[in-house]
Amino acid sequence: MLYELWQNFVHNLFKPLLLFFYFGFLIPILKVRFEFPYVIYQGLTMYLLVAIGWQGGEELAKVKPADIDNIAGFVALGFALNFVIGALTYVLLRYLTRLRRVDRATVAGYYGSDSAGTFATCVAVLTSVGIAFDAYMPVLLAFMEIPGCLVALYLVARLRHRGMDDSGYLPDEHGYTAPVKVGPGAAAQRERAESVDERIERGIEEELEFSLEKREHPEWDGDTLQRKKAPLFSRAILQEVFLNPGLILLVGGIAIGFIGALQGQKVVHDQNELFVAAFQGVLCLFLLEMGMTASRKLRDLKLAGSGFIVFGLLAPNVFATLGILGAYCYANLTDTHFQPGTYVLFAVLCGSASYITLPAVQRLGIPEASPTLPLAAALGLTFSYTVTIGIPLYIEINHAVAHWFPSS
Repeated sequence: MLYELWQNFVHNLFKPLLLFFYFGFLIPILKVRFEFPYVIYQGLTMYLLVAIGWQGGEELAKVKPADIDNIAGFVALGFALNFVIGALTYVLLRYLTRLRRVDRATVAGYYGSDSAGTFATCVAVLTSVGIAFDAYMPVLLAFMEIPGCLVALYLVARLRHRGMDDSGYLPDEHGYTAPVKVGPGAAAQRERAESVDERIERGIEEELEFSLEKREHPEWDGDTLQRKKAPLFSRAILQEVFLNPGLILLVGGIAIGFIGALQGQKVVHDQNELFVAAFQGVLCLFLLEMGMTASRKLRDLKLAGSGFIVFGLLAPNVFATLGILGAYCYANLTDTHFQPGTYVLFAVLCGSASYITLPAVQRLGIPEASPTLPLAAALGLTFSYTVTIGIPLYIEINHAVAHWFPSS
């Protein structure tokens, strides 16, 4: 049995889809002078989000009204579970790393959200190996993106209440700068002098701005955004959480696919040629670019320590397994039948980390946090691991857990 599991794992590990990611990962390592045009990357991302939503909405139109309650319950489970995962991430990082608390809170937000790119890759892998999944999973992708944003903002609000300074340090952390008192009789206080090493490290972090969000929002001024703290849950932050472009494209695709499918198959036939038939090819190009980006992000991990690297590689397995067990328990308690691939997709939604929405929220609401470390873990470690080893592994974990819940 173990040999069969190994054979299946290796077979899924070398799908052409994933080979494009490996190829992209090697390009920076080999120092090839090639830059993936960012405009094309934006177009690929937009296509994948709309296509995922389109396919989900089209199939969602076929759902029986009697099943809506169970689907809504499953969405609520995913929403709550990502809240738990965000909180658990904060606790784990406390014991595994020496990160500042503001950085732990920010990373917790990244892992309490999900990744559309990882989801799209998992959909393609499941399709290629013939594993069926329930069509409404893109709805969970949309809803499970939100908890991480709320977790990060809540944790940082607590840290500010406890006296965090403008640089992200708390009174009991090395590097804290006490606020300067201003008023009659107040003695002038000198700011804490930075050591040479601290200035170099701070300079490196400021220079290593993550390119995904900077290029996606060229109107942002980096210096201004790093120093200007927006009020917690301001209009701008709420807009990034609930009206960010990725979420809107996904929800819009779901709505259009749903309305179109209600009018009959002939109405959506022509669009299926674009959003269904071309999906795998477009995803291959997307993974080529993501491989290049992930490879470049690994250099940012040198400041974080080995514990942070261990977390980025092992935590997805813990969270994904938690998701599989939670889905099976829900299916048994509610007598709901899920397709085998649904458990794997749910595992990916629980085990992945955001690399688009959370950086935008961080820039607006958490300027004190490191701009590089969370993205290095989410993209350089977790995304790379999940799309290569994680998805084939989750398929095998699902096969093993299924024996414990034969009725599902």
